Amino acid sequence: MENVHGGDIYSYDRMEDLVDFSANVNPLGTPKSVIAAAKEKLSEIHRYPDFYSRTLRESIGAEEGIPKEWIICGNGAADLIYRLIFAQKPKKALVLSPGFSEYQQALHAAGSQVKHYYLNKETFCLEEDFLDVLTEDLDLICLCSPNNPTGKVIEKLLLWKISQVCKEKGIFLLLDECFYDFLDNPHEHTLLEQAKKDKNIFLLRAFTKMYGMAGIRLGYGICKNTHLLDRMYQCGPPWSVSIPAQAAGIAALQERDFPKKVRDDIKREKQVLYKALDDINITYWKSDANYIFFKAAEGLKEALILKGILIRDCSNYHGLTKGYYRIAIKSARENQMLIQALREIL
Repeated sequence: MENVHGGDIYSYDRMEDLVDFSANVNPLGTPKSVIAAAKEKLSEIHRYPDFYSRTLRESIGAEEGIPKEWIICGNGAADLIYRLIFAQKPKKALVLSPGFSEYQQALHAAGSQVKHYYLNKETFCLEEDFLDVLTEDLDLICLCSPNNPTGKVIEKLLLWKISQVCKEKGIFLLLDECFYDFLDNPHEHTLLEQAKKDKNIFLLRAFTKMYGMAGIRLGYGICKNTHLLDRMYQCGPPWSVSIPAQAAGIAALQERDFPKKVRDDIKREKQVLYKALDDINITYWKSDANYIFFKAAEGLKEALILKGILIRDCSNYHGLTKGYYRIAIKSARENQMLIQALREIL
């Protein structure tokens, strides 16, 4: 079985020597307080975790200004995608191409008919004509802002218009905001205020990227429809969020200054990478997230592996072909290693 995601260092010999640009995790790593919180709870792993992650949900609710009853936690964002789609069982759904593959996989697993909206390959931005494809026969649409793999945010006004059309036509909206906290003003690019009013919106968030918690698996969803959340609990195995993961999430929410440090670091290094890509004459699309989407020669991934660097080959994204890639923005030292390797190859 093929792994269609980034971060698969385990398929390679001497994986410990690979510099992994394929996974979009923040360049500063996991906050020490988060690691300490998870370690402290290891002494409690003889117990079953709280099935409903109550303390963690209370902390998230306090942070977001919503009742904990509107929140569901899961074993990463992917767990919640499957739970949501199996709870909804949409007959027909719409996804963006290119877009995160897990939406389509979960929809196929649930027996749903999947329709694709293909992004303009000049800009890879979602445009107003998307509103024209929101028809009454759709049960669900899946959006991601910033989008994965393109890094493009959906403009706030367009996002609001989409939410209104979905409300009018009875279309459920899954909005993946797992990368929204990398935006300069994240609270200006969320549908949280609309989700507080409309039961047909589900916001997907994760601790994975911003807090470097990919290995511990922790995501959460926000939805006013508590009956839907109840069904989601039944659409997967119990105890999906471990005791250390719940503790790590609570600790992460206390890291008030950490996201800004990450954003400042990424903003600086992003400009370095843009300049290098310009110098090497590589076509790329400016990103609103912590990764860069670009087009270069076929076989680049394999050539970089020989130099100890792993990037994300995006050719298995629906709507893309060979030659499209994605790189995470990492530390200054690691970014220079990538730049040097690209110069030697290209």
